[in-house]
Amino acid sequence: MAAVNTVNAVPPLRVPSGPDIRAWYERVLGWTVAAGPPVRLVTGIRFDVLELPADAGAGLLRRPGLATGPVALAGRRMRLLVAPGAAEELEGLLDWLEWGGVELDLAALGAGGGITAPVPPGRLPGGAPQGVAVWLRPPGPGCEASLPALPGPGHSRGPGGSGGPDLVRLVAAAATECHRARLWRRTDQPLAFS
Repeated sequence: MAAVNTVNAVPPLRVPSGPDIRAWYERVLGWTVAAGPPVRLVTGIRFDVLELPADAGAGLLRRPGLATGPVALAGRRMRLLVAPGAAEELEGLLDWLEWGGVELDLAALGAGGGITAPVPPGRLPGGAPQGVAVWLRPPGPGCEASLPALPGPGHSRGPGGSGGPDLVRLVAAAATECHRARLWRRTDQPLAFS
């Protein structure tokens, strides 16, 4: 059995709240927002989220040629937006990729969950206070069409295919980076594959 954390509720971080932030998500992006403060984005409707340690996420973002959707940083966790329904696929994908049973600290947030809304781009002049969720790769209107997903029958995704980034490639890379970061935290010496 895969060591997957399927999380439906994440404790809120300190985030500036207000009607302008909520309005940006609802009016500009068309996303479902839960009552707050803080403003929370509902997962499982327009997107799901893969959540991993920030050090593993940084390694993931440095990989050349790996396409992701919007990416947020919330404290020591990185959040990658993926297509709705992807959270339900994570455990099976990890088993199929032969990561089943490995402690990865890779979580999936899907239907019925939510995340603290990162501050919209340009809303914090002078930088974000420590602990505030921020966008590293901000979303834009209609970005849901290019979120990492499983390919449909007869369709390929990613480079050379029709559609957005491939969820299988993203999960494989995320699992590798989670494992690598975990090993790195346990030793002072560089790993042979670093």
